[in-house]
Amino acid sequence: MKKITLFLFMMLAAMAVKAQVYAGGSLGFWYDNGDDGGIETTTFTISPEIGYNLNSKWAIGVALGFSHITASDETKIKTTGFAIAPYARFSFYENKMVRLFIDGGFGFSTVNSDVTKTIDGIEVGFKPGIALKLNEHFSLVGKVGFLGYRDDYISGADGQGLLLSSEDLSLGFHYEF
Repeated sequence: MKKITLFLFMMLAAMAVKAQVYAGGSLGFWYDNGDDGGIETTTFTISPEIGYNLNSKWAIGVALGFSHITASDETKIKTTGFAIAPYARFSFYENKMVRLFIDGGFGFSTVNSDVTKTIDGIEVGFKPGIALKLNEHFSLVGKVGFLGYRDDYISGADGQGLLLSSEDLSLGFHYEF
């Protein structure tokens, strides 16, 4: 086990030396007081991401996801979800400040609640995005929409097709080493 850990650490260090590795993610917090007749809910999400630029057009990476939802009516119901989503990124346009890309990949999730059994889900599809380069290392990253298939995935949408809603909007950052 020590040899494998040392090998992975050395590989990661070698990749970082070439300035090919990027890290980032997104963070979310939402509170709904339930005034419109709904249930009071608090939602917290975090999605760290790490990737490796293979060249100027292609990158590979993985996004991890965690969400925690607390819904309060007469009782407090807590729901927790985890997801892992490896992807390949193709950048099809880039100038000095803007890069347009599309992520293609798949994801696995598991959601556990106080009132339901554990639900495992999958997704396979594409997510378009934009990166705005702020300086040599930092970029703001936005992704909107999803084209593909989802079944009991952490996002809650099931089926196949194209989703272009604010529920599928993700804003985050990347730091390139």
